[in-house]
Amino acid sequence: MALKLTERGIHEAENPIEVSFREAFELLKPQLNPPFTLEVLTKEEYSNLNKALIFGILSQPNLAEVHIKHLHAIVIDGYDLFTCMLVKIVDELYVKLVDSVKIQLIWVTKEMLNVLAIGFDKLMVALLRQIVGGDFSEGNLWLCLEMVALFLANWDCLLEEEPLILNKGLYVFLRLLADHYGVPSNPMIDGLKRMEVVFCVRLLREQFLLCMKIGRDLIRLLQDLVHIPEFKAIWRDLLLNPRQFGVDGFKDLSQIYHTKTPSSYFLLRVTPEMETKLKFLLTHVKLGNQKRYQVWFAKKFLGVPGSEVILTDIVRFICCSVHPSSEIMQPDILPRWAVIGWLLTSCRKSYVQANLKLALFYDWLFYDETTDNVMNVEPAILLMVNSIPNYIEVTRTLLEFLLIVVDNYDIERKEIVSRGVSTALSTLVKRGVVSSLDVLTRCDMIAPVHREMFGKLVLVMQGIHSQKIGSASIIHDMSPPPSHLLSSSLGSQHPNRVNCN
Repeated sequence: MALKLTERGIHEAENPIEVSFREAFELLKPQLNPPFTLEVLTKEEYSNLNKALIFGILSQPNLAEVHIKHLHAIVIDGYDLFTCMLVKIVDELYVKLVDSVKIQLIWVTKEMLNVLAIGFDKLMVALLRQIVGGDFSEGNLWLCLEMVALFLANWDCLLEEEPLILNKGLYVFLRLLADHYGVPSNPMIDGLKRMEVVFCVRLLREQFLLCMKIGRDLIRLLQDLVHIPEFKAIWRDLLLNPRQFGVDGFKDLSQIYHTKTPSSYFLLRVTPEMETKLKFLLTHVKLGNQKRYQVWFAKKFLGVPGSEVILTDIVRFICCSVHPSSEIMQPDILPRWAVIGWLLTSCRKSYVQANLKLALFYDWLFYDETTDNVMNVEPAILLMVNSIPNYIEVTRTLLEFLLIVVDNYDIERKEIVSRGVSTALSTLVKRGVVSSLDVLTRCDMIAPVHREMFGKLVLVMQGIHSQKIGSASIIHDMSPPPSHLLSSSLGSQHPNRVNCN
């Protein structure tokens, strides 16, 4: 039986990456058995031998120990090329890999960690990104279980050598815990939840200074776990006894609010394939031609029951990690706000809608013009403004949510939130994203009580920044598109009910 890495359909062409690894293996097969030749290799020969050994390790579990010893004998670059090749396989082939190859991937990752190979952290991140939110299939839960076990088993080593990889793991497992606690109990999911809780709580309790580097999104993730006893205790200490975490100078939750989360964290919750498709949507698809691409995206990534929960991760990714250049941000290219509007109107579960809106506005709440990026807050204002008048319900629901959050997100620190939102609004006007807020304060289609409350926020903005708000209305050299262009972005079609006709 021919050795292979991936499963493919009858009429599906072989993946060129797999072909290149197999060809190297077949070419060098006579040299892969001991005694090994330890002659000096050219760059091309070294690359081919690494490919051959990877293919052998992944496709021949019974000979993996032999191949890894061969690798140890010939390595000259700290395993840098080897781990880079593994990352490429994970990023581009993981979903099609046969199960035995996936098992070998975890095995060789442990081997790379044992020898502290250059790039072992990138390999671990690549595997973390393949854990799909909202997917409770056995294969996905298996990968999650293997990864959290890997983190726990190598705690001291990771803390000493690459402590930031522990942060990446914390971000991922906090996010996944919210999903895993929402599904019926079974032995596999229960064991996984226990391990995730142990890892996350230990890191939060023992290395909180490290955890703080995640920034404000750490708090966003923790708030979804307050019903879990171990995290309820953490919340109690965060609010009432911050000294319990042993971090000099940490006195209040607001210190974390003011730290922007690095964009690399948002990549952790979208797969490489999803990242590629989203970036294609936002850089190559013209406004008005997006419907068939959205149908494909929904069918591919949002068609499984429970997959709605990843919409929150997608929105954070779009807001904070996808910042198109000025060349791409042309009036005819599908803008970020339109994609987010489509995702918002695709939600059918109220708690997912609430989380998506919070993800959209989260940087508004603590915005600091000196450290935050206006591109993170741009999509929300453009979505509210451009939904008037044809999709006024979108504007209403977003504005109402923003006003509720200002008053209720953190009552003890309401002034911080109010100041953050007013600063965001001021920056959006000052930077020309919108030329005025009158389009919201004077719109008769918005409830008077909401216009009045929003007007008070504008007054706070004026008081803080002493900026006179003009009366002109729109945007970022982009006028509201005709309704027929916007309809397929803000239509009511549910992603699980799309058709390809």
